[in-house]
Amino acid sequence: MTGLNPAVSLTNNTGYGNRAFVYEVKGLSQNLETDRLGFPIRRSGSIFITVAYDRMNDEMRRISRLGGKIVNITPLNEFTAPVPAAAVSQPAPQEVKASQPKAEKHEVKVPVNLYKPKNPYIGKCLDNYELVAEGGSGTVRHLTFDLSEGNLHYLEGQSIGIIPPGQDKDGKPHKLRLYSIASTRHGDCLDDKTVSLCVRQLEYKNEQGETVYGVCSTHLCNLEVGADVAITGPVGKEMLLPADEDATIIMLATGTGIAPFRAFLWRMFKEREQNPDYQFKGLAWLVFGIPFTANILYKEELEKIAQEFPENFRLTYAISREQEAATGGKMYVQSRVSEYADELFEMIQKPSTHVYMCGLKGMEPPISETFTQEAEKRGLKWDEMRKQMKKEERWHVEVY
Repeated sequence: MTGLNPAVSLTNNTGYGNRAFVYEVKGLSQNLETDRLGFPIRRSGSIFITVAYDRMNDEMRRISRLGGKIVNITPLNEFTAPVPAAAVSQPAPQEVKASQPKAEKHEVKVPVNLYKPKNPYIGKCLDNYELVAEGGSGTVRHLTFDLSEGNLHYLEGQSIGIIPPGQDKDGKPHKLRLYSIASTRHGDCLDDKTVSLCVRQLEYKNEQGETVYGVCSTHLCNLEVGADVAITGPVGKEMLLPADEDATIIMLATGTGIAPFRAFLWRMFKEREQNPDYQFKGLAWLVFGIPFTANILYKEELEKIAQEFPENFRLTYAISREQEAATGGKMYVQSRVSEYADELFEMIQKPSTHVYMCGLKGMEPPISETFTQEAEKRGLKWDEMRKQMKKEERWHVEVY
């Protein structure tokens, strides 16, 4: 082990076999004078820690407590140790150029409540079209609003409020309704001047058997192009997309819960020229639950991305009225999670994996039950893991 770069520390891996992984860790607290082999640790460098499979989560927590960040995980049998600094040949003095510090990415400030209910932004409807194909159930509209006359801007994963016109039964102005934004910060026109929503018209029977329509959703679904719309916000920090270009992003959606994930996918795959500081190279996996094939919202967009980026985007449908789960029941998102439970659970143990859930709250309990079972198989506790993921801002849930 002599001659190792002081920023490199390989722990004793004797006896691990193939069920071990190497963590590349940066930023460990400087109150650690030496690493496990006695080498000094530099905050700016990396250390490499070999971890047995059954100790992975414990080691993650230990590193987190010490202020470190795991930037990469590699199976031990695939790991190649970094070349020691002393072994790298240096150019002649006259050829040495001053090194340039790597430019840090600009951290975008999250905008919140730029427009409030008492003074909303009044935009205009630019587009309003149906997303449900013939033979599908219900009405879902894609709407785009003009933002060019104000300062309303947002990030992927946020929501805006819509104030429907008129008054409620008590003669008071209608309260705003929140909708997840379905476009990136650049908007569907890529000019930073629009925002888009994915809205399902609410319709149900009351106790008297009368059909009741949602006030705000009906207003939006019937909105004519050119009509005014009162907008508040943006709000929300729960569903923001991480800046990590190599992250694994697992997206679980039902119905109009697809909205934030459409924004994610556009940012990852369709706006590379607009986002020179964000070039996604990781894996995005969308599990999308709908009742019929005709209800697959943004179907052409999704399948085109899957075709063009097969190494980086995985698309899985859960079509409840047309597909049958392994249990013999209807195929829901939670059924797919159960089907791929082992693979998904292996993914979420990696510190670069984020899980997002958006849509009907009914999918959350069975998904939690599936992950509880997978954790128990590995001698782990899902409740503790989920709390840790939440603390690390890797577990994102927005259900209704």
